[in-house]
Amino acid sequence: MATAAPWAPTVIRPADVDAEATAAGLKGHLGSIDLGALLVERKALVWRGFGVERAEFDAMVDLLLPQRWAYRHGNSPRTKVGDNIYTSTEYPPEYTISMHNELSYAPRYPSRLLFFCEQAPESGGATPVVDGARWLAALDDEVREAFAGGVRYRQNLHSGLGFGKSWQDTFESDSRSEVEGFLADTGAEWEWRSDGGLRIEQPGPSTKLDERTGTEVWFNQADQWHAASLGDETAAALAAIMPEGDLPQSVLFADGSPVPAEYVTQVRDRGLAEAVDVDWAPGDLMLIDNVLVGHGRRPFTGPRRVLVAMAG
Repeated sequence: MATAAPWAPTVIRPADVDAEATAAGLKGHLGSIDLGALLVERKALVWRGFGVERAEFDAMVDLLLPQRWAYRHGNSPRTKVGDNIYTSTEYPPEYTISMHNELSYAPRYPSRLLFFCEQAPESGGATPVVDGARWLAALDDEVREAFAGGVRYRQNLHSGLGFGKSWQDTFESDSRSEVEGFLADTGAEWEWRSDGGLRIEQPGPSTKLDERTGTEVWFNQADQWHAASLGDETAAALAAIMPEGDLPQSVLFADGSPVPAEYVTQVRDRGLAEAVDVDWAPGDLMLIDNVLVGHGRRPFTGPRRVLVAMAG
């Protein structure tokens, strides 16, 4: 498969669009463009130097994501800090978060993500973004062919005490009937466990054909859900105390066969290798198309606060 053309996010500064270096200047710029068409064409847009403050971010969300979503069925540790505004992740800073499309394991996933830098770290902490077509093209034929039939995600959510996330935190609800109603609309299979926990199984594709562009992109989170993503020592320690199917999350091929560890490490490593880092300065905004582009996070030192909102 031929490698896609080089790509990087489009960075927009006040001077580029003859706008004031203020939040008002950014609003004026946004009102003068066809944002939907530009985002599909460029895939990721970064606004830098407009001096947006935290108190002004909600207004930006209203402009860029008119119908913001709650982060329901999400597996990343986050804190809700506003009206469907969240910390981007609270995963320990010394680790890399591999490339992924948000909620690509779920039938209902956001089409756009909006990031805002409230506080930049002392070092590191970039948000890498990857063109999904380049990521797919970077994989060996053997790996692409193995994943062609899709995958099956397994999730074990405790009821308040245990390893991983609780079902209450995952679905932002303590109502079983509300959670069941949400899952019924997704086609997932689920069962309530005797200890009050919730087990979910969900089939999903490995790639997605974007109808707007005719582009096929890598679109799954198999590498993040696989035990190999934990590292050899951690995976071995967990395997000694619980079966893989009882982990908070795991993944199989759609036919129920295991996914080789070397396949998911290739997916992880080549996605990161193809990614372009977006470094942060306070007030920066980045809007990405969540189908055409994957994202992650580089390790960092010092306090870092990047917020995220999402929409269909």
